[in-house]
Parts: sequence; C-alpha cells; structure tokens
Amino acid sequence: MEEEFELEMSPLCQDISDSGKTVRVEIYRGGGSDWHLEVVDEFNNSTVWDDQFPTDVEALEEVKSTIRDEGIGELIGIPS
Repeated sequence: MEEEFELEMSPLCQDISDSGKTVRVEIYRGGGSDWHLEVVDEFNNSTVWDDQFPTDVEALEEVKSTIRDEGIGELIGIPS
C-alpha cells in the first residue's frame, strides 16, 4: 500500500527573470523529506534536479547559481 502525503510548497517559489526570459522556480517536499527543485519555462518544459536539498534556501541558491553561471537559456527548452 502506497502512503499518501501532502506536498509542502516552499514560500521561496518564485519567477526569476534574466536576459528578457522568465522561468518559474518550484521548491517542494513531501512527507518531511529533503527539498526538490524544479524549474518550469514559458513552454511548460520542466527541469528537475536529481539532487535534493536539506533546505529550501539551498535549493533557491542552486538555481540562482545555475542562472548566473550558465545563463537562463540553459533552463529553457523548445516550444512544444
């Protein structure tokens, strides 16, 4: 039997814009686990990090670091 639990959304979820493009940052966890990081682009493409984060702050810092170091375009896919 599979356990059911409610997803807890971080209050740090937000839109981040850079170079005229915007992505939605979703940070969440379920059942008291570590935090998951997902980025959704304007075309509804999703990038989910394999790693989990002990805090939601660390997850937000990771996505901001990725955007700073690699550019927001790395998180935007092709239109569907």
